Amino acid sequence: MANKVLIIGAGGVGQVVTHKCSTVPEVFSEIMLASRTVSKCEKIASKLARPIKTARVDADNVPELVALIHSFKPDCIINTALPYQDLHIMDACLETGTDYIDTANYEPVDEAKFCYKWQWEYHERFREKGIMALLGSGFDPGVTNVFTAYARKHHFDEIHELDIIDCNAGDHGQPFATNFNPEINIREVSAKGRFYENGTWKETGPLSVSRVYDFPDGIGNKKIYLMYHEELESLIKHFPEIKRARFWMTFSDNYLKHLEVLQNVGMTSIEPVEYKGQRIVPLQFLKALLPDPGSLGPLTKGKTCIGCHVKGIKDGREREYYIFNICSHEAAYKEVGSQAISYTTGVPAMIGAMMLLTGTWRGAGVFNMEEFDPDPFMDKLNKHGLPWKEIFLKE
Repeated sequence: MANKVLIIGAGGVGQVVTHKCSTVPEVFSEIMLASRTVSKCEKIASKLARPIKTARVDADNVPELVALIHSFKPDCIINTALPYQDLHIMDACLETGTDYIDTANYEPVDEAKFCYKWQWEYHERFREKGIMALLGSGFDPGVTNVFTAYARKHHFDEIHELDIIDCNAGDHGQPFATNFNPEINIREVSAKGRFYENGTWKETGPLSVSRVYDFPDGIGNKKIYLMYHEELESLIKHFPEIKRARFWMTFSDNYLKHLEVLQNVGMTSIEPVEYKGQRIVPLQFLKALLPDPGSLGPLTKGKTCIGCHVKGIKDGREREYYIFNICSHEAAYKEVGSQAISYTTGVPAMIGAMMLLTGTWRGAGVFNMEEFDPDPFMDKLNKHGLPWKEIFLKE
């Protein structure tokens, strides 16, 4: 099966996606990696066991994207650029009739707000064009959506409570650093918390709700903080029986201390300020000062644990269930030269593209991960580096 894939974005996730696609030549027969900085693409390409093409492209420039697509003629595009660029790349896919995959939903540059509204509005245009967009094919969103669909298909007649819990128990030894793009990370963490309960959305102060959760595989008790995450929006849409859905993430005390100080002095603001005759965005300036997440790979030790804690009904009886993946930072770096945060996002992006290109998941329009049969995706997770485990806590 000859398939060409164009990967846009040469950051940590783009590196993992490119590595993993290169290991499956029977699906990805030709690969092109494109970025605004072509030297980043060439550096990644130099470490692969097989040749790939590289190119320069500005993901904000639709005509430039269209020209590159016409030149390379990919069967699908995997977008690992910034969430701000999702709609530009989707516009280019519409113009060229190319399938689209991303790992995170669209977010406007000037407002720290993300939701699926903007991308869902592309559904009819993609459907009429006969092409497919697969949204959020990372880990969370992505695998967590598939975990939920798998739990619903095999273990529950109804899901009533869903807690998606993301634990990074790794340590990079830096005073303050983010494990993925600092600008996106800090915007996400400093936003208000939001969860779904009994048909309505409820807001909380940023990181104002926390509790302790006992993680498996020797990780143990960690404090988790309630946040908002985009997969909640699609999961309550596609599983309307859910009564409560929440997203939680761990943070070290050190990270939170630094973040609080930076917020207090205005360094996390996305509002431009005048400085010596120039307008600068404080958060973008802070990003320039912080360590590049890609540099953390060789420094980071420990594990991630991301999963879904589910409560509901099976055969008239209450059931409680936990499905999760454990990923080692050291093992991820040894395999692809990236830490586990990039690895856990990049592997599912490759598998999502595999599902699409092999015809395992097909449709015309814009889709979320949970709308398809979870079983083939779950099988590929075990085969390509993200094995999962499940625990029945109450049956």
